[in-house]
Amino acid sequence: MWDYTDKVKQTFLHPKNAGEIENPDAVGEVGSILCGDALKLTLRIDKNSGRIIDAKFQTFGCASAIASSSVLTELIKGKTVDEALMINNQDIAHYLGGLPKEKMHCSVMGREALEAAIANYRGEKKPVEVGGKIICKCFEVTEEKIRKVALENHLTTVEDVTNFTKAGGGCGSCISDIELILKDLWSSSAAQDHPQASKRMTNLRKIELIQEVLDQEIRPRLQADGGDIELKDIVGNRVIVSFRALCVGCPMGNITIQGIQDKLRELVSSDILVEEE
Repeated sequence: MWDYTDKVKQTFLHPKNAGEIENPDAVGEVGSILCGDALKLTLRIDKNSGRIIDAKFQTFGCASAIASSSVLTELIKGKTVDEALMINNQDIAHYLGGLPKEKMHCSVMGREALEAAIANYRGEKKPVEVGGKIICKCFEVTEEKIRKVALENHLTTVEDVTNFTKAGGGCGSCISDIELILKDLWSSSAAQDHPQASKRMTNLRKIELIQEVLDQEIRPRLQADGGDIELKDIVGNRVIVSFRALCVGCPMGNITIQGIQDKLRELVSSDILVEEE
């Protein structure tokens, strides 16, 4: 039996946003019932702001697939299309408190459905990994998908690829092909220099760390001098804050912002930009 977290169990038993939006603005369909997992994601998008105001899913699959789909809809509602695309499969798994390694492909399916839906909304072709040369005929997994998922999640073994894509988990005849793909992928300088070639912090973990640094490192110092600060929003690498109490209108505000930015760059990520609302 799979070792599911309590969050996965509760989300599976009580999923949110199950169903289908009537006349949706975007539709993303991935997987196949014949291959064991399928997901249809429908979105309602405000055309003025570009924000996703509703999201629903229909999933054929296991508890992890249903839980991952439900979490995906919760994560993307209220975000702009571009902000939603920043959510990756690791974010979905992290929100659930983790998934069994053999079930990580369920989080990948959620990310693929999101990409397909947004491509549909923008009138673009489906993501490249949907087409191309089929490597795993049992689960209809393409070479492009294996390369993309391997890069994004730093997969280096066939077992890893199977856990994240299901490729190689059927008859096994494609295992040698997967090994060759991984060898070519990680021996190339292009892969080594790829921004996702090393395991990266999930967006949700990044947000948690930013909040922790502000609460534990920044606010106590400001409060000691009668000031305070509030986190207003995080948009990509931009951290938007608002001064409170005696910090409001302080002539040293720009220096304080720079100090906060330096601390966040030191403890969270070197690409963070801090702005005052």
